[in-house]
Amino acid sequence: MTAPVSGDTPLVWSSRLTFLMASVGFAVGLGNIWRFPYVVGENGGSAFILIYLTFAILIGVPLVMAEWTIGRRGNDATSASGSFRGVATQSGASTKWGAVGGIAVLAVFMLMLIYTTIAGWTMDYFVRAASGAFEGITSETSAAAYEDLMASPWRLVFWHTVVVVLTVYINSRGLHGGIEKAVNILMPALFLSLVIMVGYAAVVGDMAAAANFLLTPDFSKVTGETVLMALGQAFFSIGIAMAVMITYGSYMDQSTSIAQNAVIVVGADTLVALLAGFAIFPLVFQHGMTPSAGEGLVFQTLPVAFGDLPAGSFFASVFFFLLIAAAVTSCIGNFAPVVAWTEEKFRLSHSRAAFTAGFAMWVLGIASALSFNVLSDFHPLDFISGFEEKTIFASIDYIMANALLPIGALLTAIFIGWIANRDSIREEIGLPDGLAFKTWLVLIRFVIPTALVVVFLSGILG
Repeated sequence: MTAPVSGDTPLVWSSRLTFLMASVGFAVGLGNIWRFPYVVGENGGSAFILIYLTFAILIGVPLVMAEWTIGRRGNDATSASGSFRGVATQSGASTKWGAVGGIAVLAVFMLMLIYTTIAGWTMDYFVRAASGAFEGITSETSAAAYEDLMASPWRLVFWHTVVVVLTVYINSRGLHGGIEKAVNILMPALFLSLVIMVGYAAVVGDMAAAANFLLTPDFSKVTGETVLMALGQAFFSIGIAMAVMITYGSYMDQSTSIAQNAVIVVGADTLVALLAGFAIFPLVFQHGMTPSAGEGLVFQTLPVAFGDLPAGSFFASVFFFLLIAAAVTSCIGNFAPVVAWTEEKFRLSHSRAAFTAGFAMWVLGIASALSFNVLSDFHPLDFISGFEEKTIFASIDYIMANALLPIGALLTAIFIGWIANRDSIREEIGLPDGLAFKTWLVLIRFVIPTALVVVFLSGILG
């Protein structure tokens, strides 16, 4: 994955399918599987989906197109900063625009400091499921098991370490030897696991109740807050402003359609989230449980359901393997731009850059893991209003999600819409200078910046 020098053959994806699997794998994370279905059900079912899809098409697709364009146009640079500088140079603009890529890399690095901890939970629960620990489990013992995990610094740090080692090793092997091989195994496994779980839920669960929960439109639940939630979900679930799509775009060959593939990735991301709902909620409703948001649904409610179901231990193992596959493919994508930036910044070989960045991620990530126990009473930014009760984990999450990502996306939209050379961008995207390109340009220049300002202000003020 070292940026090719003049005269070298540019490094590109082996196939369009592999590129799509890597991009979808990055976009499909744990939030798609445990958060999106719940948000849909609690906010109007298919009414929320329609609002979400509108934002995904109007915001997600254009921004993915923009990031891939910057990556592919960036003078064969693999780092987000280098790609921004390359496009800025071609457009006669200041190379200081490379700082926008730096913001994106910082955001995704901060994300990894907390994501590796959460990914570790899925591995711990997979081992438990495979050992039959969920058989006969009650709500009380399930809650206690989750609390025991949170209270154990050694278990959290151990699984955080496993995730980091796996992520670093795969990325250190480069594009073809690491990332592609991993996604070629993990993504088919993810989809197969998801299909198995949907089929299982249809047989032993209450699929009718789940379909009603997810798909029945209830416009009475649609409020301004619902619209804002759909906007935020569309922005964050696709993985905008994390430098990953820029890095992945730098390996796209010129024959790959940016516009067409952006639609496919955003559509696949949404489809996986909905299928996850049909895998989870039939089991929840079959047991008369009330769906709850976040990790509580996956790590406390579902183990109880699996414990009472036929072949529950086996299918619990399949489910948590599904979560592991989603987590690891996201980690692989998230770490790629960090490695590329480290490689460029410190002039290291690719493997050394991976291990250097990985070591920093491991050390700093330990503090996030300990936020649930040893450092739970440590609030590093309590001198700042709004951070008084936030742990290291919560502080990183807040800064990354509510400041760096919206600001980075806003600056990306401004750069690609107003600074970059219009003709070269249109040529790279592959759209004719007609209605399609002009619509994309209006969205990038006006609609998306407005939406991002709303996301930013709502995150800060809310």
